Amino acid sequence: HRPLKRTRTTFTYLAVAMMGTSEEKLAYRKAVNGAHKQVYSTDSSPVKYNAFDPELQMWVAACLYWGFVDTYQKVNRTLSRAEQEEFYQLSHPLGTTLQVRQDMWPRDLDGFEAYWQNGLKNLSIDDRVREFLMIIADLKFLNPVSQLLFSRFNRFVTTGFLPQELRDQMQLEWNDDKQRKFERFVRMAGRISRLFPRPIRQAAY
Repeated sequence: HRPLKRTRTTFTYLAVAMMGTSEEKLAYRKAVNGAHKQVYSTDSSPVKYNAFDPELQMWVAACLYWGFVDTYQKVNRTLSRAEQEEFYQLSHPLGTTLQVRQDMWPRDLDGFEAYWQNGLKNLSIDDRVREFLMIIADLKFLNPVSQLLFSRFNRFVTTGFLPQELRDQMQLEWNDDKQRKFERFVRMAGRISRLFPRPIRQAAY
């Protein structure tokens, strides 16, 4: 119901997990756990869920890691295999800051890629979840003027960053022409961002 606040707290989690001190991680873990303990299914719920489920948190952490690497490579440059492996090993706090145990992370990049592909293969998005996600993609939580100005662009960029398996599940149209436009946009965004000093680029963090 409050997606802008959720976005802010999620970005804060990313910053703390990847760049925070041990004390900051413990403090944020306590805060997130305070929110997560209220999120669980009941006997009447159509879907069984518990926000403390470490397997589900592992999948969320994997999505966060994949998003970091995929976005960087689309916006900047292709990372070497060694660079990807190094960043992967640094990314474990995306999960271990919460309930994911260190031994739950696949040992190396090959293991992660097998885990990731298996997750995509078994992923299922039903009509109810799809409808909810499209509210976010189409910015329907904003005022009508903001929706008119930005919703089409937001859906385009969101779709461009999704793996094809998720585009299919979300029933989002994509083609070669849209792919070319998306690639031109992210390359331009990358060139513009590199014009700014590092403190400005990292201001969100």
